[in-house]
Amino acid sequence: MYTGTEAEHKQERAFTLNRELIMKLAPLLSLILLCAFFSIGSPYFLSVDNLMTIALQTAVIGIMAIGVTYVIITAGIDLSLGSVMAFSGVCAGIAATSGIPLAISIMIGIAAATACGMVSGALVTKAGIPPFIATLGLMMSVRGLNMVLTDGRAIYFLDYPVFRMLAHGKLFDVIPYPVIYLAVVAFIAAYILRRTVFGRYIYAVGSNEEAARLSGINVQRVKLMVYTFCGLLTGIAGLILAARLNSGQPSAGVSYELEAIAAVVIGGTSLAGGIGTIGGTVIGAFIMSVLKNGLNLMGVSQFWQMVATGAVVVAAVYLDNLRKRSV
Repeated sequence: MYTGTEAEHKQERAFTLNRELIMKLAPLLSLILLCAFFSIGSPYFLSVDNLMTIALQTAVIGIMAIGVTYVIITAGIDLSLGSVMAFSGVCAGIAATSGIPLAISIMIGIAAATACGMVSGALVTKAGIPPFIATLGLMMSVRGLNMVLTDGRAIYFLDYPVFRMLAHGKLFDVIPYPVIYLAVVAFIAAYILRRTVFGRYIYAVGSNEEAARLSGINVQRVKLMVYTFCGLLTGIAGLILAARLNSGQPSAGVSYELEAIAAVVIGGTSLAGGIGTIGGTVIGAFIMSVLKNGLNLMGVSQFWQMVATGAVVVAAVYLDNLRKRSV
């Protein structure tokens, strides 16, 4: 038989668990409520074509966001995503116009972005530069390099018309290929994060870096691999964007890093590190796409859309603070 004190403790624990569950489900509940609201506000929202459009718009940001989720879980940040994704398209375009086969050109583009991620990781781990400053500097340098390599002009994949199919093709004439890429990347990234030793190391480094180091984890190696992986996924996203535009645009990807980071935060990943899931990030990316799409259908000004997106990000950070207080 429980004493009064024990019963109170049990009720308190149950309340805490319920609140934590609500916090974890908040992104999914928000997405459901947004879809319900916009389906009432516009008869076109739930059409198959519009839903596929939303999924297609989510793919590029979603893949980038998955990569930066790894970085943020380690309590880092990467502001170079937009510049790096443009760099991958530019490098692939230069290779393709030089007569290199398309498949190898694509690999060159992805490798270039991966190398940028490795440079970011080296600046953070080897040079000891704070992630914000290291990736901000890389963002400006790579953007400038894009302009130098192209003289500020787009590079078109005229010799490879099939390149467009990477982004414009559809499975069964319904599901856009980029949506499939997003699903595959999300599945692999989630498996690594939740089912492998490396994934546990990522959470350990983000939760308490010093404790992770004392327990024998090579913190620098983990961070270097995380930034490199982020660069790899950014390169993939950059090639998808280049395929949609059928060109390598040196000015592409401006502000994409902010949208990717916002999707991660909205999805429940803590900026303080140690907390986050790939599923939450994908939901966060869909929330942003649904919000933009729904407001467009309802005729809301783009300026007000920016206000709404900012408010959603602030609300997500506030929920994260509430969750940390409840622990």
